[in-house]
Amino acid sequence: MQYLIADTFTESLARLTGDEQKLVKTTAFDLQLNPASPGLSFHKLDRAKDKNFWSVRVGSDIRLIVHRSESSLLLCYVDHHDKAYEWAERRKLETHPKTGAAQLVEIRETVREIVVPVVVQGELPLPASATEVVAAKPLFLNVPDDELLGYGVPPEWLPDVKQATEDSLLVLADHLPAEAAEALLELATGGKPRVPAPSAVSPFDHPDAQRRFRVMGNVEELQRALDYPWEKWTVFLHPEQRQWVERDYAGPARVAGSAGTGKTIVALHRAAHLARTNPDARVLLATFTDTLASALQSKLNRLLTSEPRLAERIDVFSLDAIGLRLYKTHVGSAQLATRDDIRQLMDAAAGAVAGHKFGRRFLLAEWEHVVDAWQLDRWEAYRDVVRLGRKTRLPEAQRAVLWAIFERVRAGLRDKGLVTASGLFTALASALKARRNPVFDFAVVDEAQDVGVAHLRFLVALAGGEGAVRPNALFFAGDLGQRIFQQPFSWKSLGVDVRGRSRTLRVNYRTSHQIRSQADRLLGPTVTDADGNSEDRSDAVSVFNGPPPRLRILGDAAEESAVVADWLAECASAGIQPHEMAVFVRSGAQIGRAEEALRIAGLPCRILDDHVATEPGQVSVCTMHLAKGLEFRAVAVMACDDEIIPLQERIETVGDDGDLQEVYDTERQLLYVACTRARDRLLVTGTAPASEFMDDLEGK
Repeated sequence: MQYLIADTFTESLARLTGDEQKLVKTTAFDLQLNPASPGLSFHKLDRAKDKNFWSVRVGSDIRLIVHRSESSLLLCYVDHHDKAYEWAERRKLETHPKTGAAQLVEIRETVREIVVPVVVQGELPLPASATEVVAAKPLFLNVPDDELLGYGVPPEWLPDVKQATEDSLLVLADHLPAEAAEALLELATGGKPRVPAPSAVSPFDHPDAQRRFRVMGNVEELQRALDYPWEKWTVFLHPEQRQWVERDYAGPARVAGSAGTGKTIVALHRAAHLARTNPDARVLLATFTDTLASALQSKLNRLLTSEPRLAERIDVFSLDAIGLRLYKTHVGSAQLATRDDIRQLMDAAAGAVAGHKFGRRFLLAEWEHVVDAWQLDRWEAYRDVVRLGRKTRLPEAQRAVLWAIFERVRAGLRDKGLVTASGLFTALASALKARRNPVFDFAVVDEAQDVGVAHLRFLVALAGGEGAVRPNALFFAGDLGQRIFQQPFSWKSLGVDVRGRSRTLRVNYRTSHQIRSQADRLLGPTVTDADGNSEDRSDAVSVFNGPPPRLRILGDAAEESAVVADWLAECASAGIQPHEMAVFVRSGAQIGRAEEALRIAGLPCRILDDHVATEPGQVSVCTMHLAKGLEFRAVAVMACDDEIIPLQERIETVGDDGDLQEVYDTERQLLYVACTRARDRLLVTGTAPASEFMDDLEGK
């Protein structure tokens, strides 16, 4: 007998308390070891349309819903008694007549009413006939039934699909199997969904079914599945994404897309695919920070649970970590200069050079984004450099004064035996070019929008050198709308041309329609890089609904902390666990406001830093920069005040309108990153006068 678990089971399990989860897991293990054990209390669900649904008693009020047949036992759902029974009475397990995929189908007659989560307020009945649809034209009226069935639409839902409009489509999608919902969303936005071949073996073997059902081979596999709540897009690759994972590329390739569209998952599967199809190859899977690298490693472990030898050939590092390791091997030991080292040297150099009025922030930015980034080592190089991303005009006389300051900083670094990260990667790139055999055969880079000049030079050298990048050697995943660390520069000028090998993902699996659409107001419909490559974000769609985000402007910080505390308590009462919540602020100066909100709410919290991951049972608190790559069911973004975001200190350092626009762009993108860490619930607060970005979020 096959023993399986459904994504609906692990999702419902995660909503229970810790003690309740322990009882459920014990029952799940007992079921796998001996489904006929007399200690298990099965109860047939008389009111369920699917006669194979049974209830299994777990404690006094918790019930586990299973689907039991002669050939399989499927764990479907778990909840308190009444809710568990209600769930089972509204669903049935079917094999789709067209695709052959196993589906948990919501029974059409049980859907009484649904909420339309757009401008319409209140509850409206699901349209049942064309006469009831008066506001908009049906989207799929002329699509043949056979084509809709091929996308996985259950036969009984065809009439509703035929009458779906732009207003009702997203609501309807909530009631359909994932493959059908995603195909309809793609059709509605002008795409052409791909249709996997019908399954010839088992309904559970179909690619669509494998995204929601897992076959458990033994108790250890079940243990891992229950320890790691279901992450659909980590283990089961969406068919639309698979083609970009498995394709051969003649040169560097890039997958882009807004937050939540699965870029990281594509990167994970790309690394696994390269290792699987090249048995002797070593693959580098890199990202921007150590925290993100740790998260990637955990996801890779889950993905390759059954292929441990494959995982041994995939090295997961932050870019700085792999740079330091390879530098030590191929160049020598290195002591990296810290930000404090650079500040001290810059202050001393600026004080020693007379006749200028350049402030520290401007000098540090010019050093970081121009002189150090491009490793300019001669006056002539700085005099002639095109300062892309640094738009303040600098006549030659001013550049000469600046170079005198920067020369002193460079000399100070040499005297102290220090090297900057850019210097390290530039030297490493030169060393790798001289090697006959590559250190890594392939490199897959996540969060690629924040890759710097020296990073890219290193990656190009790793992949064969400028003008000689090996096929499939470089694969990037990133979102220009989430660029918060780097100023723009030309990848093409360094030998990385992704034209013709770039794909923008459109379907958002992580963030609700309401949160995504509101956060998107912070950015334009199209984002373009320095080489003219554009990412069109206007047709992005989310596959699930949630409550509208809340935006509040309060009188003072005390009132704000009280409001945030009430909201966090509300989330907790709705079953959201502390570790599924987070509070973000612009910088460390506002951390205290977040801590006060958690104190009032009576919730434990963990302040995250560069090296600390989230902690079970504690609400995460951190700056917006550290939020990158994280994900929570509920997020509060606090202290969105005037002069905090955009940060007044950054604005005061700009020299002209071009630099001012760059500051505003990155500050907007920072708030966008923070808001899109939320899956289901989002609260954004500030005190009066509030950030001007609050008006953008509200659509004013």
